[in-house]
Amino acid sequence: MAQKDNHHGGQVDFSRGDVRRGILDVAAPMLVAQVLNLLYNIVDRIYIGKIPGEGTLALAGLGLCFPLITLVTAFANLFGVGGAPLCSIARGQKDEKTAGKIMTNAYFMLVVCGLVLTVAGLVFHKPILYLFGASDETYPYAAAYLLIYLLGTVFVMTTLGLNPYINSQGFARIGMLTVLLGAATNIVLDPVLIFLCGLGVRGAAIATVVSQGLSAAWVLRFLTGPKTELRLRFRGFRPDWACIRRITALGTSSFVMSFTDSLVQVACNATLRTFGGDLYISVMTVINSVRQIAQTPVMALTDGASPVISYNYGARQVPRVRKAIRFMTQLGFGYTLLIWGLISLFPAGFIRIFNQDPDLLAAAVPSLHIYFFGFVMMAFQFSGQSVFKSLNKAKMAIFFSLLRKAVIVVPLTLLLPRVAGLGVNGVFLAEPISNCIGGLACYLTMRRTVMPELSAMETQPAHNGT
Repeated sequence: MAQKDNHHGGQVDFSRGDVRRGILDVAAPMLVAQVLNLLYNIVDRIYIGKIPGEGTLALAGLGLCFPLITLVTAFANLFGVGGAPLCSIARGQKDEKTAGKIMTNAYFMLVVCGLVLTVAGLVFHKPILYLFGASDETYPYAAAYLLIYLLGTVFVMTTLGLNPYINSQGFARIGMLTVLLGAATNIVLDPVLIFLCGLGVRGAAIATVVSQGLSAAWVLRFLTGPKTELRLRFRGFRPDWACIRRITALGTSSFVMSFTDSLVQVACNATLRTFGGDLYISVMTVINSVRQIAQTPVMALTDGASPVISYNYGARQVPRVRKAIRFMTQLGFGYTLLIWGLISLFPAGFIRIFNQDPDLLAAAVPSLHIYFFGFVMMAFQFSGQSVFKSLNKAKMAIFFSLLRKAVIVVPLTLLLPRVAGLGVNGVFLAEPISNCIGGLACYLTMRRTVMPELSAMETQPAHNGT
């Protein structure tokens, strides 16, 4: 159905034309969308870090909320990123009914999880924040932000969870506008509510909730409207548990990636508080923000390649799948090399975006150098991970996500500071070690397992219905 109208409504056709162009057509709007999504979170940090007299403490408070915010993202990814490749594969097989059913069941689960997370967060926020490394000084800032942020959980789940279904149909520009709407609103509201209305950290949270609400309304309007190919239909809806299990199985790798991110943040904050105090939690908040800026383009690239790989795999177009994998890896390697160079040359410039405090700068520059060492290896992690997800190899994707974060980073974060007097440097050293080991292991395994399978697929005649 998508194929009759090659670029109808800005829709990208994955089955023909240059593969590289197809990837960039999807990746470019996704990059803009992800940069905007990043601005969402980062603008909060930039403004909060500049609140007169309390910026550094407020930043630490916001840093303590990250693991919970990441957890909300993890649940959105579980059903969003989990169902979208299945949707693409079904579309590649011309099975629109299944594709629509996958999307509607995913949305049902997004709403249910959103409501559960909101209630649980509001009830247990205090013990959770102290567990995550809050002190009596930073808790008030963390709680002020979190309690308001949680009220918008269903909005966040709707926006983040349904946008992949817009992208998987080739409407990447619409997907980009979803995020643009929210980010622009947030950027405008932040300074007004934080400084003009004097609401401080609370203002930042209110701005975020309002913005997410607007984005959610936009997504729902598109997916229930006339322009979309797959429509959200709730008339006579009953949850299809077999379908939900398939979505969850594939989404688990993205969930685990975000969940282990959350785990890493908790381990880092708690260890840094022991070895370096609240100042180092602020340092980690800044370094995390720089890392998010640095890795966003490579994530957009792999996310852009994903529907192209899934669709052509479903349509048994092996040369196009191979070409997409090669292009994604080469571009990702070139980009991560460049950004590592820039961060190594101008560390203070990146840190000053968030905070001008001389104590924070003095502590953050050496930490940033350690943390980013060998950043180029991240390209292999993202590339391997993306191929496993796109081809519905959920177990592999989960395994390598767990290997890098849970098996390598978390234990090293807890152990290294106690070795040879490394202290806080040990926490920052855990990241480059895991990038090298985890990234290479993931990519080499993908080459050894996926490439032979693609070669075998080329020699086999296509079965009907596969």
